[in-house]
Amino acid sequence: MRIVIAGGHGQIALRLERLLSAGGHEAAGIIRDPEQADALREAGAEPVVLDLESASADEVGEVLRGADAAVFAAGAGPGSGVARKDTVDRGAAELFADAAERAGVRRFLMVSSMGADARRQGDEVFDAYLRAKGAADDYVRSRSGLDWTILKPGMLTNDAGTGLVRLEASTGRGPVPRDDVAAVLAELVETPATAGLTLELVSGSVPVAVAVKAIAGE
Repeated sequence: MRIVIAGGHGQIALRLERLLSAGGHEAAGIIRDPEQADALREAGAEPVVLDLESASADEVGEVLRGADAAVFAAGAGPGSGVARKDTVDRGAAELFADAAERAGVRRFLMVSSMGADARRQGDEVFDAYLRAKGAADDYVRSRSGLDWTILKPGMLTNDAGTGLVRLEASTGRGPVPRDDVAAVLAELVETPATAGLTLELVSGSVPVAVAVKAIAGE
């Protein structure tokens, strides 16, 4: 499979690219900074330099053409203000979904956040982030041409992954290593029966592959 990942230099994305490459897949990561290209190559992914804040749907569609799946793992990141939460966490996600639909890429994974809600109140940057993520989730759900799955991890950590998770429609809050988030995404890419599901993810006691199969009803 060819999988295109938006936000290809992100911490989860790089982990996912390594897993996909090791599994025999062809991964491509969209990045804005050409200096990040070597890190993607080291992870086994093809770097694609494109700014999702200024690109057109046609330009993004060209990158996605021929892909089997698309993963949105981009984000404005720590230190960014309210404006970029909207242009990246919402705007770029919606653009990526539009482009995937145009390019005929049905399988679409969205890395969201626990607590994401377009109706969230508050003036803090984190409130704006959760509103943007929630709006993007709602937009992806509205795209009839996508077999989408939305993944909402809990508090992300850089602890070594355990491979043991809790993956449900509602888990309650909790931490989860980025390693395990990437492992779940790699399984979800190959599990189309999870299309149409919004899932929360925290550390737990169930092996990743078993958790994904269970939520898919397999």
